[in-house]
Amino acid sequence: QVQLVESGGGLVQAGDSLTLSCAASGRTVSTINMGWFRQAPGKEREFVAAMRWGGGATSYTDSVRGRFTISRDNARNTVRLQMNSLKPEDTAVYYCAATNSGSVLARIDYDYWGQGTQVTVSS
Repeated sequence: QVQLVESGGGLVQAGDSLTLSCAASGRTVSTINMGWFRQAPGKEREFVAAMRWGGGATSYTDSVRGRFTISRDNARNTVRLQMNSLKPEDTAVYYCAATNSGSVLARIDYDYWGQGTQVTVSS
């Protein structure tokens, strides 16, 4: 079993930056694929970013590429999502997830989920 706990959400203004953290237990983050998803009110949960185990190859959805960065802190067994140049449309509950699957882009690919952290971006 893998347990995931997100932190770092909050209320910010458009253009600000925010870093989300996902603390993992039960598995080392460098040995499992890790992802971030988000869900806005009334919308489906959508893929944001992922980092593959081992070499750490990353994937991003188009709307955040160049603004968000996923990274891994092996010493703290934590995955982070650095979010820059935030926009009101980034407002959502952000979820950390982990998967043993080779696929990392779809919600159905993931086996473990955190409880989510709210990010609100005001205009």
